[in-house]
Amino acid sequence: MIARHAIQIAALAICVGAAALPTARAAEPAEPLKPAISEGAAAAVSQMGNTLLAKEFSFTAKTIRVYLDQSGQPLHIFHTLRVVVRRPDRLAVQSTGDDGSHDLFYDGKSVSIFFPDSKEYAVIGAPGDIASALDEVVGKLVIDFPLVDFFSNSPDKSFLSGVTAGWQVGTAKVGGVECRHLFFSQRGGIDLELWVEKNDAAIPHRLIATYRLLPGQPDFIAEFTNWDAAVNPSDAEFTFQPPADATKIELGQAAAPGEPRSN
Repeated sequence: MIARHAIQIAALAICVGAAALPTARAAEPAEPLKPAISEGAAAAVSQMGNTLLAKEFSFTAKTIRVYLDQSGQPLHIFHTLRVVVRRPDRLAVQSTGDDGSHDLFYDGKSVSIFFPDSKEYAVIGAPGDIASALDEVVGKLVIDFPLVDFFSNSPDKSFLSGVTAGWQVGTAKVGGVECRHLFFSQRGGIDLELWVEKNDAAIPHRLIATYRLLPGQPDFIAEFTNWDAAVNPSDAEFTFQPPADATKIELGQAAAPGEPRSN
């Protein structure tokens, strides 16, 4: 049955949950793996992390995620997102896509998720900062957000968490910008490909996550444009004021992510 809603945290480009792996028996603990990350790849991610720690920035993301329907047929769901960040505790995401529009506002106290098409919204209490607010949302919705590392307090460390190997594949142009093409293998059967500018800023321009252990090995793809570190947003941009005719709902009333709307 096609669900009424797709809670996607303003479609922060999300998608498929990571598959669970069998754990080692207590009597036979697994040996910790020492990450084999090349110096060049580690340096590029570190430079990207510094750029993402800017106090204020905005960007546009065009994303594609693969959803397997009930018959196992892979469907590609497209979104366009406008993201505005003001550290440490402000985030706004406006998203339009194949499953409708989804907006997210974080004002330092709570996260509001608004569905303009149905004029419904949900609110989650989340005092603290952007990273803790997204952790709260991810925990409540039990879903995976491939872009969540961009908003953490240590973007480079978050991105490399669980990575067992990484290196630079080569260089390529993305949208006319010369980029380093990086590859990372992560625990849980996830492969990451990242394209960052070939300079000290290392602004990300493309990200692909491939979930090797899930049926069909689905991909999540994002391309980033319109990076602006001088956006200077006001408080109003992160504050949600529900329309007079909007209805507040509980998260349990909305469906799990990943299902396209019915016509």
